[in-house]
Amino acid sequence: MTGPLSGITVVEVSSFVAAPLCGMTLGQLGAEVIRIDPIGGASDVQRWPLAADGTSIYWTGLNKGKRSATIDLRAPEGQELVQRLIVEGDGVVVTNAAGLPWLSHDTLTDKRPDVIHVQLLGRGDGSTAVDYTVNAGIGYPLVTGPADHAGPVNHVLPAWDVCCGLYAALAVVTAVSRRDASGVGARVTLALEDVALATAGNLGLLTEPQVTGTQRQRLGNAIYGQYGQDFVSGDGARFMVVTLTSRHFRDLVDVTGVGAAVAALAEALGVDFGSEGDRYRYRDVLSGLFATWFADHTADEITAALSGTTVLFERYRTFAEVAASPKVTANPLFSRLHQDGLGEYFAPGLPVAFDGAHAAGAPAPHLGQDTADLLERRLGLTTADIERLAKAKTIAC
Repeated sequence: MTGPLSGITVVEVSSFVAAPLCGMTLGQLGAEVIRIDPIGGASDVQRWPLAADGTSIYWTGLNKGKRSATIDLRAPEGQELVQRLIVEGDGVVVTNAAGLPWLSHDTLTDKRPDVIHVQLLGRGDGSTAVDYTVNAGIGYPLVTGPADHAGPVNHVLPAWDVCCGLYAALAVVTAVSRRDASGVGARVTLALEDVALATAGNLGLLTEPQVTGTQRQRLGNAIYGQYGQDFVSGDGARFMVVTLTSRHFRDLVDVTGVGAAVAALAEALGVDFGSEGDRYRYRDVLSGLFATWFADHTADEITAALSGTTVLFERYRTFAEVAASPKVTANPLFSRLHQDGLGEYFAPGLPVAFDGAHAAGAPAPHLGQDTADLLERRLGLTTADIERLAKAKTIAC
């Protein structure tokens, strides 16, 4: 693969979401990424969903375009092979495997002083955590869901894993750039919980209780501080409608034909709906006015009417509907990919377009398919060496 990181090799010792996403992103930017797994695969190798033959759709999705080596990570000789792949390559390693002294920054810098070591952690103190437990401890589940719901509502997107993986990729690119300029390596640590805390702080959710003494409340599908709400059409389709500006709001009032009612409401309340704060405060009564128009029209009629305005809207769709739609089938982000075990399907490449083009997705490797080639080509091992290691079950080819 070609791209801005062509010529860089990254060794990835990882599992689950954040670290594999980091590696795949670097690969889509042009780096050669070598994923190292224990023999038989890491704990995510059979993670659901599975194809009919047992291939993990999840695993192939996060490991597209990588090379794969399977090595006994508990055996001293296996550990030495991984160390050599790192230090005799480009000296860049990304891992979320904690508590492995042989893979630590200190151990690797003894072998190569300019090594770039990126360690993903659960928490900043080194203790374990996953997206679902981090999310529970940050506050989001208690402001997610219907306004009258009493308990927590978890979202299904592993947001902190995704953000952490992308931060890690950014850290690698930054560290490589610094090393190119100064010859200095890097010890990078990145905690999942810190990513979540920083995000909640940057978005004001942690600042609000400190400054105003208040905290965010559940709003259902409304949008905090703005006017946004979901509506149901006469034929049962659901739409999300958002008005970020006074122009958006005026267009929604005009298209739904409730101008007189909205003006009378503003006068009675002594408010100005040109203000986003007033639109937010009186969202429920405004939604009651708009809901009638949506209920009196079909989904196609609503789409046609709103498309002629500045109003921000989208129909709620299932994953299956999206996968069959032009958002995927006619989108240059996606290309037809053949993946053993899954067949042919539309797979995304790199969301970032360089010079107008997206780097296409590449198939994920078979587990361990590149072990022998990597050890021969990169470390100079002979066929006899490979056979001995395989017989000793130090590697699996």
